[in-house]
This record gives sequence, C-alpha cells and structure tokens, in this order.
Amino acid sequence: MSKIDEIRTEMMKAMKNKEKERKETLSMLLAALKNKAIDKRADLTVEEEYEVIKKEMKQTKETMDLAPADRTDIIEQCKARLAVLSEFAPEEMSEEAIRAVIKEVMDSLGITEPTGKDKGKIMKELMPKVKGKADGALVNKLVGEILA
Repeated sequence: MSKIDEIRTEMMKAMKNKEKERKETLSMLLAALKNKAIDKRADLTVEEEYEVIKKEMKQTKETMDLAPADRTDIIEQCKARLAVLSEFAPEEMSEEAIRAVIKEVMDSLGITEPTGKDKGKIMKELMPKVKGKADGALVNKLVGEILA
C-alpha cells in the first residue's frame, strides 16, 4: 500500500472521529504527495514519498521556530502537525549507526588519519548511503567531530 493510500485511509478515520487538526494535516500532506506525483508524471517511489514527508516536517519546524514566543497557538498547532507527520516519516538513523557508516566509508577510502582535506571525499561517499535515513546537518556534525 502506497503512502498516498495509507494517508487517505487515516484521513477518512480522522474525519469520522471528528479530529479536525489531524484531518487538516493529513489533507495537506496528501496534497503535497499528489503534487509531487503530478510534477513527476509517474507514481512516487518510497524514497520520494519520504522526501516529501521530511520536507513538510522541515517546513513545519521552521514555522514553529520563526513564530513569536507569545503566539502559543501557532506553536501548539505546529507541534500537533509534527506529531501527525512523524507517524509517516521514515525511521531516522541513530548517531551510533551514522558513526558506523562513516567508519565504513573511511575504511573503504583507505583513510586512517582523517584530516580536514578528506571531508569532501568522505561526504561524497557517505551522503548517498544515508540519504533519507539521517539528517544531513547531524551527519555533517559527526564527520566534523571525527576530523577534529
């Protein structure tokens, strides 16, 4: 079952249960997935579906971060949206798992004493392996720690 079907089913449940916030979030996510499929002119792959979900989560987090502190209504709405979106998001890799992949990449490149100059080579090999499974900023931070 594709994410679109899964989300549509959950949206129907939310409508029946009169969960307005959940229904609106799922409707927004469903529209984003459908728009991506229309742009692509083909069905989305699982990775592309996860990409859309992560993009929606990122936008919601940015909205929450940019909201003034006194606008608790916006912040609460964003938190509720993130809770719903996280149900459909892919499982994130742990720091330990990312470190293991970094070590594996360094071994495959033959880098034993990494320096700042090696960061580009490491990232080039590493990112395709963790794309969609780990946050890019976290990966960059962990590689930086290893190089330091």
